Amino acid sequence: METITSTTMYKPSIHKHPLFFSARVVNTYCGSCGRTENIYGGYYCNDPNCSSYFHKKCAEAPLEINHPSHPQHLLLLIKDSSHDPCDFCGEAIFSSGYICSTCEFKVHLSCGMKPSPSDIEHLPCHDHPLAFLKERVKSSCEVCMESIWGPSYLCHECNIYFHMDCVNLPKEVNHHCHPNHPIKLIASEKLLGDAEKTCFSCKKQPRKAVYHCHICNFSICLLCTKSSPPLVIGHKKTHIHPLTLFSKIITFTCDVCGEDGKWGSYVCIQCAFLTHGECIDLPRVININRHNHQISFTHCLGGGYSKCGVCRNSLSKYHGAYSCSVCPKYAAHCRCAVREDVWDGKELEGIPNHDTTPFKVVGDDLIIHFSHEKHPLKLYNNNTLYDKWLKCEACIYPLGSESIYGCEECGFILHEKCANLSMKIKFIFTTAPYSLEVVDGIVDRCILCKVFFDGFKYTVGDGMELFRLDVHCGSISDPFVHDGHSHPLYFYDMWRSTCDACEDFVEGIYALRCDDCKFKLCLYCATLPLKMWHRNDDHPITLHCGVKMSIESWCDICEREVDHCKWFYTCSDCEVTFHTRCLVGDFSRLKPEKLILYRRKRFEVVRNNNNTRPLCSQCASRCKFLVVLKTCDGDNRYICSRSCLFSYIED
Repeated sequence: METITSTTMYKPSIHKHPLFFSARVVNTYCGSCGRTENIYGGYYCNDPNCSSYFHKKCAEAPLEINHPSHPQHLLLLIKDSSHDPCDFCGEAIFSSGYICSTCEFKVHLSCGMKPSPSDIEHLPCHDHPLAFLKERVKSSCEVCMESIWGPSYLCHECNIYFHMDCVNLPKEVNHHCHPNHPIKLIASEKLLGDAEKTCFSCKKQPRKAVYHCHICNFSICLLCTKSSPPLVIGHKKTHIHPLTLFSKIITFTCDVCGEDGKWGSYVCIQCAFLTHGECIDLPRVININRHNHQISFTHCLGGGYSKCGVCRNSLSKYHGAYSCSVCPKYAAHCRCAVREDVWDGKELEGIPNHDTTPFKVVGDDLIIHFSHEKHPLKLYNNNTLYDKWLKCEACIYPLGSESIYGCEECGFILHEKCANLSMKIKFIFTTAPYSLEVVDGIVDRCILCKVFFDGFKYTVGDGMELFRLDVHCGSISDPFVHDGHSHPLYFYDMWRSTCDACEDFVEGIYALRCDDCKFKLCLYCATLPLKMWHRNDDHPITLHCGVKMSIESWCDICEREVDHCKWFYTCSDCEVTFHTRCLVGDFSRLKPEKLILYRRKRFEVVRNNNNTRPLCSQCASRCKFLVVLKTCDGDNRYICSRSCLFSYIED
C-alpha cells in the first residue's frame, strides 16, 4: 500500500531552485516531461519568479543514463526547450531531455527514462506483434479510439494503430481504486442511462474509452489507471492521522473547505473526518491578487466574517478558510483563494514579508523618495505651498489643500498619499505583482480607464505584452468605495455595458459593479477627481455624483445643457456647472510644460489659459480643455482631444 507523506526540501538535477514536496492533488503542467495531468505527491518550486510543478519521478530523474538507442555514450540530463525532434520518437522537445555531448543525440525525458521498445511481441490489448513508428499517421488508436498525433505502434497484419501509452493497457484490470471487482475497458458510448460517465479520479468525462465496473457503476479514465491517487496520505497539518482514499462515490461535505463533494474523498474513520484530495496540504500563508495583505489558512474560520473576498458568496464559520490578520473582516474560501487566476502559487509560510516602502526617513518631516533621490522632500501639512496650477508628479492632479512633500531646491512635489504609494501591488488581471515605476517623458494609456498619462505607473510583464496602470486605477481596491454610491463596488468583465455615471459604453473590458443594486461605474468615472479648478474660477469645483437634480443648467465650457442624470462638476459659490469631460479633458494627467513622446511623435503639453483659445488642427474647433498638446514638428499645431490625436498620428 503506497503512503504519501511530507518530506524535506529536495535539490533536483533538472531545476535551478530547490523543490518542495507537496501532498496536494494538482492538475497542472509538469516542468520536466511537459505532460498536463493530475500530479500526486509531486514537487513544486517556491521561488518568487518560478511556479513549476514536477512529477516525483521527473524531479528525481538521474543526471546520466544509458540508452538502448545510443549505447556508445552516456546521455546527460539537460533543460531543453529547443523544439528539436527527439531522436527516439521524433516528437519536438519542449522542456527537458537527455543529450549526448559527443554526438548530439537527443531524447525526451520520458523517452530517456523509459524508452518504448521498437517491437512488442506479447501485449494485453492485441494478439499480434506491433512495430514502433516514428512518423505520424492519420488514424485512431484501437484501444482508446482517440486520434493519433505522434509516434505510434502498428500491427502490420491487421493494419491498425495504437498510442504508445495504450499498448500495455489490458482489457481488464484489478485497480487499487476499486478493489472489489475487476474493471473492464469499454467504449464511452456504451455507457448508457445512469451509468457513471465521469472519471472517479480526475472528474473528467472520457470521450472514447473508459475502464468501468458495471456492478458498482464505477468509472476511471485510461490516464488515471496509470497515474492514480495514492491509497493513503499522511499530512499532519491537514489531519493528525493518515487519510485513506474512499473509493466509493458518495456525497459528502469536505471538513477542510466546507464544499460538497462526490468523488475521490479521503477519510479518517477514527475521527469521521472527510476531505477532498485537493484540500490536503493547502498552503498556509499566501498572497492573492484580490487583497493587498498576506492571508493565512485556518481550519475553523469562526464568526465575524460574512462574504468571501473572491467570489463574495457566504462563508461558513465551521470550516477552513483564508483570513487576513490586518483586515479583521477579510476572508476567502479555500478553493477560491488557491485558484490559478487568484494565487501566484507561492507558499509564504516562514518567508519574511518584504517592506515595500517607497522612501527613507532622513529627518523630521524629511524623506528621500525613490523617484527623487537627489534631494530630500519636506512635508507640508495642509499644503502651505498652495497653487491651483501646481500638480503632483505622481498622479498629475492639482495639489488642492492636501498635505504634500516638496523639494525646496527643484520644485518636485508629491501628494503625501502619492509619496506612500506601494512599490508592489496586486491586481485582478494577473497573479504577477505590479511594480511602481517612473519613466519621464513617455506617454502611456492606462489599460483600465484608457486615459493618457505620464506620471508614475504600475507595470507588469506578461509574456511579450506589458500592462500599464496609472496610479489612479492602481489605487482602486476590490471592493471599491466611492462617494457616488452607497454600496461597495467590485471588478467585473463589463464589455459593452453602459456606465451609470456618464451613460457611455464602458471603454475596455473591466468596470466596477454593485452586487446589491447592479449599479455600474466605468474606470474613467471611478477615477475622476472629487475636486478640480478652472482658469476662470478661484473656488474648487466639486464632482456632483449624488442625488439627481431637476434644475436646468448649461456647461460653462461648451455652453451645452448639462444632463443632471449624469455626474457633473459644479461650484456651489458661483453656481456654475461643467460636463465632466469638458472640465477634465483628455490630457489632464499629462503635466504641462513637458515634452512627451507618443508613437514616435513629440508633443509639448501646454495649458489652455490664454484669452484666445487656440484652434485644433484636426477638428478645426477652438480648444476648450484646460490642457492641450502642441506638435513639435515645426508647425506648432494644436491637438485638443484624444480622437484628434489619433487622427493626427494616422495622417
